[in-house]
Amino acid sequence: MIKIGNIELPDFPLLLAPMEDVSDPPFRRLCKMHGADLMYSEFISSEGLIRDAIKSRMKLDIFDYERPVGIQIFGGDEEAMALSSKIVSTVNPDIIDINFGCPVKKVVCKGAGAGVLKDVDLMIRLTQAVIDSTHLPVTVKTRLGWDDDSINIDEVAERLQDIGVAALSIHARTRAQMYKGHSDWSHIARVKNNPRITMPIFGNGDIDSPEKALEYKNKYGIDGIMIGRAAIGYPWIFNEIKHYFNTGEHLAKPTVSDRVEAVRNHLTWAMDWKGERLGIVETRPHYTNYFKGIHSFKTFRQKLVTLDKPEELFVHLNEIEEAYVGYELV
Repeated sequence: MIKIGNIELPDFPLLLAPMEDVSDPPFRRLCKMHGADLMYSEFISSEGLIRDAIKSRMKLDIFDYERPVGIQIFGGDEEAMALSSKIVSTVNPDIIDINFGCPVKKVVCKGAGAGVLKDVDLMIRLTQAVIDSTHLPVTVKTRLGWDDDSINIDEVAERLQDIGVAALSIHARTRAQMYKGHSDWSHIARVKNNPRITMPIFGNGDIDSPEKALEYKNKYGIDGIMIGRAAIGYPWIFNEIKHYFNTGEHLAKPTVSDRVEAVRNHLTWAMDWKGERLGIVETRPHYTNYFKGIHSFKTFRQKLVTLDKPEELFVHLNEIEEAYVGYELV
């Protein structure tokens, strides 16, 4: 059994990665339904929280059915991180996570996200400020280093553990790689095998199938896997991996009806949470992923992203389901 603070997780848990404009409550609810063991919110700007930015505040919404759940924050200023940690603590998530891995330029340029990998002393100060400002366990998500010439994950892991970080998730790429090229999990394995490291180490990067999940579990010895992009439009991946671990066999792929049902739920929950108009608009980018690989779907998709009334969308989803009765996805 894996523990983060007082939170008990199953042996070898599967985590949903924090993803901007993806890991919101409706999507997290679907992933929870389909086997995710621990989920994180979209990342939240510490400065945005302090300014009372509406979008940042909305990201604090968590619900009992999705627990355990962590809220992730980012920033490059100690005082702002401390204050945002106190704000986050008031909504009582199970965990506060710090993002030291986002490679996006607008985040890095502010000395936050993966930008902090160039200054480990600052990373430690920022993390200490969060730990000192909350009663909750604090975890960190980061990368291997800034680039291939400055991989410093070994030092980062030891120093974070020394100040009380409860678990570490490592994306097996450098900031310079962004999301390109191959991830290198050998660095994660080295951290996990360090006799000084006792906190849980979770691996992240390129896990897109049950076979790869089992291979990496056995090869690198990590405590669990964090899944990001492979879950977008495909929340079934969590239970597929678990079933494969337990039986060596594959679950049946979700049918078109299964996918339509997931979209219905996602859309309904998005409208319930964000309001009708915003829920409809912000669900549109997900349709391509939910129906990926379905033959001759372009016309159906175009209609999905142009309809703007709930009743019309639900009628169209019924039409999609009827049009693909008996259709088998490869």
